[in-house]
Amino acid sequence: MKALYDQLSVSCSKKTTQLYSTSFSLGIHFLQPKFHAPIYSIYGFVRLADEIVDSFHGYDKHGLMAKIRQDTAEAIAAGISINPILNSFQHVVNQYGIEWSLIDTFLKSMEMDLGQKQHSPDSFQEYVLGSAEVVGLMCLRVFTEGDTAQYEDLRYYAMKLGAAFQKVNFLRDLKADYQDLGRSYFPGINFTHFTSTDKDIIQQQIQQDFEQALIGIKKLPASSRRGVYLAYYYYQKLFLRISQTPAEKVMDARIRIPNHNKIGLMLRSLLRHQLNML
Repeated sequence: MKALYDQLSVSCSKKTTQLYSTSFSLGIHFLQPKFHAPIYSIYGFVRLADEIVDSFHGYDKHGLMAKIRQDTAEAIAAGISINPILNSFQHVVNQYGIEWSLIDTFLKSMEMDLGQKQHSPDSFQEYVLGSAEVVGLMCLRVFTEGDTAQYEDLRYYAMKLGAAFQKVNFLRDLKADYQDLGRSYFPGINFTHFTSTDKDIIQQQIQQDFEQALIGIKKLPASSRRGVYLAYYYYQKLFLRISQTPAEKVMDARIRIPNHNKIGLMLRSLLRHQLNML
């Protein structure tokens, strides 16, 4: 009967992904079906921790982060959790050999958000490593299905893709992060007087990350390449929209691609994938 509970657990992670990220849900849809549940489960776990630091205002966030850390470790060790999202996540961790060091690094970055409002170059790199790059590595463990040599070959590129996605998110969410949450992620930038020069410096870094990431996407197994490319293509288009928006407007409103446009973007990316990558 536990199979029914495991099915419920994956459904909770899938619903979490669909509710919080239309673009990632579409990307997951175009992975081979065997990867749907594992990637939904990873995203559900990441989202759960992120919500603690971003949304649970008025609650004991430090206590909740300590609890999710403990509950996650116990779920992995026991092979079960009464929290459905943690139950689906532990199954992926145990099935694909995802290292605790990746999970620990991710949780440490989430914990940084509880107190650190500004970043130095070193702390920024540490934060991006934990909040995004290791998440890419968790997914890569799934995509390479135990092939250690392939995992090591693609490791650098998966980290670059995670970094590119995260930095685009930072640019997209400047208003919410800086004005609402009081966070300033990019080091050395004065967001009270955010200039086009500041924006160009950030965008050059992101473009370099994207260029490196694409090399790795082309080397992914066919079973995951198309879905990852879809996510890459979507973020490239979002990045282009942000690049074309003046610095002052980026600080005034969240830049986004409307949901009704995302399907068209995904279809165009599929065509490009068939023409350029296979």
